[in-house]
Amino acid sequence: MKENVLDVLVYLFENYMVDDIEPPQDQQSLQTELSQAGFGQGEINKAFDWLEGLTTLRENDADKDRESPRSIRIYTEEEAERIDVECRGLLLHLEQAGVLDQHSRELVIDRIMALEADEVDHDVVKWVVLMVLFNQPGQEAAYAWMEDFVFEENYSLLH
Repeated sequence: MKENVLDVLVYLFENYMVDDIEPPQDQQSLQTELSQAGFGQGEINKAFDWLEGLTTLRENDADKDRESPRSIRIYTEEEAERIDVECRGLLLHLEQAGVLDQHSRELVIDRIMALEADEVDHDVVKWVVLMVLFNQPGQEAAYAWMEDFVFEENYSLLH
């Protein structure tokens, strides 16, 4: 089964975070569950590293000054290669709509880059935004908006 890190993260998110179900207390039990669900050990380890990176970024950035509300984000060459114009446009739209602030936008970009995915599309961006907002204190309203945006669109695609 060819799964990627995002598939593991979405599985964890949908099975534990959305329904407020407590995941197994030890990492080994969770790894066993993910293996039984069909995920490879390499992808499971990368997913845990991704989540740990998000937690570390949040803790390290908690005391930093916020950027000017008039600042403009210039993407590095590597970021621009991975995050295409349409996805950058989505990030800008979410920022202008007040769903993302500059700090959360930077976390989203960092976590997208950490996925090491060959292709990043709108769905990847939406899921990363959702996971970042879920892990940000004080972002409950933005998270709720984004959750509706992700799940309503996915629901309408199914019907």
